[in-house]
Amino acid sequence: MSSTWIIVADGSRARIFEKASSSDLHERETLTHPESRMHEQDITSDLPGRAFDSSGEGRHAMGSKHEPKQHEKEEFAKQVADHLDKARTENRLANLVVIAAPGMLGLLRDAFSAETSKLVSAEVDKDLTQHSVQDIQQHLPTPQSA
Repeated sequence: MSSTWIIVADGSRARIFEKASSSDLHERETLTHPESRMHEQDITSDLPGRAFDSSGEGRHAMGSKHEPKQHEKEEFAKQVADHLDKARTENRLANLVVIAAPGMLGLLRDAFSAETSKLVSAEVDKDLTQHSVQDIQQHLPTPQSA
């Protein structure tokens, strides 16, 4: 039986709610990614490598293109997107509302498959992961009458 799912996410937690017809929200599950909450120095095991300049005797640190915390948030967005895609392929998900912190909303958009993206009926760019079910329900978009 497919229904509307509401995902409320930030960079380290995603709460998944289900709304069948006009009933209240029911929290199905919570996905967490504790690595996104870690301090940068705890994520990286050691200092960046060092390299010699190609035209001289100088040395410099080699930096990465991605910050470790940002990388963990991207990994979590992919995990959430894969979870939703699986639900879609199992016909448990017919409609999706995404409520997420602005940065996470963009990461989720990028991570969703084309098929899952088609199911997104509304997006709200707010971090409501710590809010009550009643508060989340008040932020849901109201269906427009024809």
